[in-house]
Amino acid sequence: MKIWKKEKKLRAKKVHVMKVGTHRKSIIFLWVLLVGSIIFGIYKNFTAIDIKTVHETKVIEKQVVDTNQIENFVKNFANIYYSWQNNQKSIDARTENLKGYLTKELQDLNTDTIRRDIPTSSTVNDVEIWKVKKVDNNKYEVIFSVDQLITEGTTKKVVDSSYEVTVYVDKSENMAIIKNPTICGIPAKSVYEPKIPESDGRVDEATTEEINEFLKTFFKLYPTASKKELSYYVKDDVLKPVSKDYVFSELINPVYRKIDNKVQVSVSVKYLDQQTKAIQISQFDLTLDKDRNWMIVK
Repeated sequence: MKIWKKEKKLRAKKVHVMKVGTHRKSIIFLWVLLVGSIIFGIYKNFTAIDIKTVHETKVIEKQVVDTNQIENFVKNFANIYYSWQNNQKSIDARTENLKGYLTKELQDLNTDTIRRDIPTSSTVNDVEIWKVKKVDNNKYEVIFSVDQLITEGTTKKVVDSSYEVTVYVDKSENMAIIKNPTICGIPAKSVYEPKIPESDGRVDEATTEEINEFLKTFFKLYPTASKKELSYYVKDDVLKPVSKDYVFSELINPVYRKIDNKVQVSVSVKYLDQQTKAIQISQFDLTLDKDRNWMIVK
């Protein structure tokens, strides 16, 4: 009996071989890229230039325009335009003089403003310039008022009027009036009334009496006091010498308010002006402080 032996074919053990293929190359490339990025980042950190957004603010300075020449031109014009006598010679002289101010068109327009049979005469007492406004590079609007003494027979009266003209100024600073005097308004008194100060009741009667006596003494001295004399009452030169021949009369309606440890005073002071013999009333807002004595500190 034969026994068949199966020979097992021994398989050769597979040896792993490291291959450098495209996949490995990609990994190396990524590592190189990462390291390079880090190095570049560090480099940029040391050499970086800060970029800041700069917002430029354009400051437009207002140019101060000297309008003295324009004002004088208008004043001289007004003195001629609003002055006349009720005779032909005066009227003709006025017409001729206005040629130095008005354009030809306005000269023709004003031919009959002062007619030959006018019953009045006019003298200009005063001309005031209220406003000069630049319209463009060569034109200025001027508002002015005229105070006239009008005579008609034996009757005399004062007339106040306000007007607006336009003045043209050329490159050589020569001027001409290009708009006839046109009636207009001028500022009037405002209806504003400031709030009347009131005492807050925090300054006691004894302190009030002390301050009253201090202020009376000070204001008697103040008009003629030297800087050294003022230094006993005033701190840091907050009130300077005035050197006036005033005689103190009284304090009018002093109002006291306590602020921290100081006292604010609003007071009117009545003086007699020895030169004009008129009453002079000055108003003061002062801050007083007491160390050893009362002092005006503000």
